Amino acid sequence: MLSYKFGMDEITTKVRILQEEFQHIHAYNPIEHVSARLKSPESVLDKVRRKRTEPTFERIRDEITDIAGVRVTCSFVSDAYRVFDMLTNQQDVEVVTVKDYIRDPKPNGYRSLHAIVEVPVFLSDGPTPVRVEVQFRTVAMDFWASLEHKIHYKYDKQVPDELLASLRDAAITAAKLDEDMERLHGEIHGDRHTPELTETNGSLELSEQVVTQLIRQRATLREP
Repeated sequence: MLSYKFGMDEITTKVRILQEEFQHIHAYNPIEHVSARLKSPESVLDKVRRKRTEPTFERIRDEITDIAGVRVTCSFVSDAYRVFDMLTNQQDVEVVTVKDYIRDPKPNGYRSLHAIVEVPVFLSDGPTPVRVEVQFRTVAMDFWASLEHKIHYKYDKQVPDELLASLRDAAITAAKLDEDMERLHGEIHGDRHTPELTETNGSLELSEQVVTQLIRQRATLREP
């Protein structure tokens, strides 16, 4: 668990360095705030039982990839992809998997960009690779996800259908807010900070070509 904490701290420090650099040097800061959480040993073991994972350190490392988590909340959708690019472009950050729930939201309306990354943690006996889940989302996405989590907790995951429908409607509203604010930001500041964006089903997002290009760039950086 200590190695996961140190890996989480490594990613948090990297993001905070970017945040502070933009705050003091650049005219625009894409990062609103950063948070981190480490699952408790009890929570990890509970997930091991639910997933029927073999209870060995090796299998847990391979199959339970969200023990350490970092959440990066950004101002706009384009910023989420931009910060993902800046973080995963660093030579000691290896991208393991990417799940883009901004382009393809979950059925309940959840939107976020998830990446499992691996970073080396240098302990007294040498470097240890540690996997950390990093979530990139906007303020609107974060607010919706927080509310959805509280509702599921209150109802012990047995949420009434009409409330689930209202949550899906709220997710659409949040996506529209992201779209409107991104457009307003572009009108005020121009598009110098905004990658190629397309509008799909009322949701503003990076084009599939750009997303694929970003992920491939991260993968090919480490090819010999």
